[in-house]
Amino acid sequence: MNPKALFNITYGLYVLTARDGDKDNGCIINSVMQVAEKPVRLALSVNKQNLTCDMIRKTGLFNVSALTTEAEFDLFRRFGFQSGRDADKFQGLTGVKRSENGLTYLTECTNAFLSAKVVETQDLGTHYLFIAEVTDGEVLGDGWACSYAYYQADIKPKPAPVKKKSWVCEICGYVHEGEEVPDDFICPICKHGKEAFKPME
Repeated sequence: MNPKALFNITYGLYVLTARDGDKDNGCIINSVMQVAEKPVRLALSVNKQNLTCDMIRKTGLFNVSALTTEAEFDLFRRFGFQSGRDADKFQGLTGVKRSENGLTYLTECTNAFLSAKVVETQDLGTHYLFIAEVTDGEVLGDGWACSYAYYQADIKPKPAPVKKKSWVCEICGYVHEGEEVPDDFICPICKHGKEAFKPME
């Protein structure tokens, strides 16, 4: 294992992948923590409702790919919002490889991957906590790690701004925002009433 791969997985957002039989699946997680040095062990939690969680509980194996700031929103939509029970999350993706443990990992928009084998599982109510020993790891690139803050600010699409209806006073140009100009409204500049206002285009 390349120790620099572990350094690249110290913070950020990740694609967690697992396999059960012929079925691959993956999901986005936002916490992977090193909990032991010799042997190297990781801890991560996964929602119980996620198919990837079921696969890890059954097989005891997973891979983690650390996403970089080059990742596009489609990747987050695919692994974060789409159900793996109904779709093949890897269909049409390029840069998908298999590690020595037979599991998929992403090579594009990632800076490192780690393979691990579960040594302990804890029930946390809505999630399972997996403690796992790292069996392999590689540095895949030198891209900056994608933090949750970066995802929110620079990758996640911004909602379309709500355009407010505006009215302009034909006498002085004062702009009033609102669905309607109240019947008793008086322009604060020229003191004309509602009749002086027209909708802005």
